[in-house]
Amino acid sequence: MNGAILYDTKYGATEQYARWIGEASGLPVFSLAAPEADPERYDFVVLGSPVISQRVLVRAWVALHLAGLLARPVILFTVSGTGVGARLDGWVRDSLPAAFLDHARHFALRGRLEPRKLGLYDRLKLQIGGGADPDGVAARGEIAGFDFMDRAAIGPVVAAARRFARAAAA
Repeated sequence: MNGAILYDTKYGATEQYARWIGEASGLPVFSLAAPEADPERYDFVVLGSPVISQRVLVRAWVALHLAGLLARPVILFTVSGTGVGARLDGWVRDSLPAAFLDHARHFALRGRLEPRKLGLYDRLKLQIGGGADPDGVAARGEIAGFDFMDRAAIGPVVAAARRFARAAAA
């Protein structure tokens, strides 16, 4: 096997994107909790993570597997309500090792937030965070929820994965 999609998710959007990317690329898809989620098993890795509370959820996993990740090509896709830009870039930069970010190809995908499906603690965090957010549009989204899921957005991720697969097969 030359590559795999490994992901973590909190509310399901990252898992949905991982499955869509798997369907489009033919790569196997594994949760980071699965025994197959060992980057050293693969020639390249597509790694998916949500951004929760301004942090990349897979940060501890990346730190634990950093040597293995740096030894092979990596595509990182993050899923959040925040679009591409300095705000998201800062959160990703503050969450992950610089060596990893210099090595991985990052794609930002927009996610989904359904506050009614969250636990009380997470709903309260959103209310507080939304109230304190100087970006009015983002604040309303944090409080009311949003759905930016877009299957077509995986195109660049799938194209990069196919390039890595061709290179691994050569």
